[in-house]
Amino acid sequence: MARDFLSKSVTLYAAFLTAAGIFPPRLSAQLVRDTAPSPAQPQSSTPNSPANQTPSGKRRLSQEIQITGDQLWSDTGIDVQAGERVVITATGKLRYSDAQDDNGPEGRTRGFSDLVRILPFNDTGRGALIGRIGDADIALPFLIGARKEVLAPVNGHLSVGINQMKDDTGVGTYTVGIEVYAPEGGIERVAARQVTSMPGIDNSLFAKIPRRIADKDGNPGDMVNFLILSSEAAMQRAFTTAGWVKVDADVEGAALHVLLESLSMKSYLTMPMSQLWLFGRPQDYGWARAEPITVVASRNHLRIWKASWQVKGQTLWVGAATHDIGFERDQRNESLTHKIDPDIDLERDYVEKTLSATGLVSEVAHFLPVNPMKQAKTATGGSFHSSGQVLILKLDESTKNGAATSSQSPVRFTAR
Repeated sequence: MARDFLSKSVTLYAAFLTAAGIFPPRLSAQLVRDTAPSPAQPQSSTPNSPANQTPSGKRRLSQEIQITGDQLWSDTGIDVQAGERVVITATGKLRYSDAQDDNGPEGRTRGFSDLVRILPFNDTGRGALIGRIGDADIALPFLIGARKEVLAPVNGHLSVGINQMKDDTGVGTYTVGIEVYAPEGGIERVAARQVTSMPGIDNSLFAKIPRRIADKDGNPGDMVNFLILSSEAAMQRAFTTAGWVKVDADVEGAALHVLLESLSMKSYLTMPMSQLWLFGRPQDYGWARAEPITVVASRNHLRIWKASWQVKGQTLWVGAATHDIGFERDQRNESLTHKIDPDIDLERDYVEKTLSATGLVSEVAHFLPVNPMKQAKTATGGSFHSSGQVLILKLDESTKNGAATSSQSPVRFTAR
């Protein structure tokens, strides 16, 4: 019933926008993010602000590059280290074919037509100068504008780009100045330190944790493939900083959000995630990470539960992560359901990479329990395989670190 309500509501919403000339017949959905930025995210500086002051560390590199309006991303050739401060300034103008005037590195003011644009950084306007530190598939972009000072959370390659679509580029050039300063005190910051073991992580712990989660009827499903040691606040902060989005469970609210967010010049994408059970209850949190694309067939997602006991005084979160790669028949009832990548270790590794890239992970380990789970079928009948190793992440509880180079605020999806 809820699913029918959502379908009808979205259909009505799409028809309204098409008739109004706001959307073309094919809908292009983008992620919607909460308006409040995360405390961990760097703030843009103004010309006379304290943030415009030269960092106290020794300058180790100064470079100037040019990026033309037909480029999306440009390789700076610069590798930055965790704890280094990167100061980026930009000047220049771009002009888009449908614009009446030029825009600078801050980009154009977002308007109603931006509903149908899928931009690398969805919270700012077309034509803005943006940056990225790290792997293109993992790192989130951040706004540079005319000036930006970034504290690098982890080691990574620096790229700069223009916030635009491939088939809608501008004409003009930005001149970009980049200065890299050594960490304060000259001490390099070590994040996501790989360790061979952690106190309390042993087979006696895994004897308390079911190897698999289940559906409401008790049919075994996905494998438990990661654990997190942290407070609830630190766990939420790590996921939102890494670009994961918290999934709601209110379907009717999803349809309402679709309409309201679109009418407020933002587009909204629903991400269905069913409830599964562990420790006798549905997941405490569901998180998803996906590109702002027109379909929901492919996305990374996970469910986590808070354990009723602690590990050496630390809260334990137990999780199962999988990667949806398409659709298949649910062998229980012949309905259509998501198909997961059978190599679930890839999704386990994806969780490690995305969270580690924030600088909020202090230690990383892998544990192989006795009688490890190597292969099985999901509750819907799909198969999966694994090395059996479980990822263990210990999060940094401190608020003073270099986390989050992205200034995008958290995205919210809604589920069935």
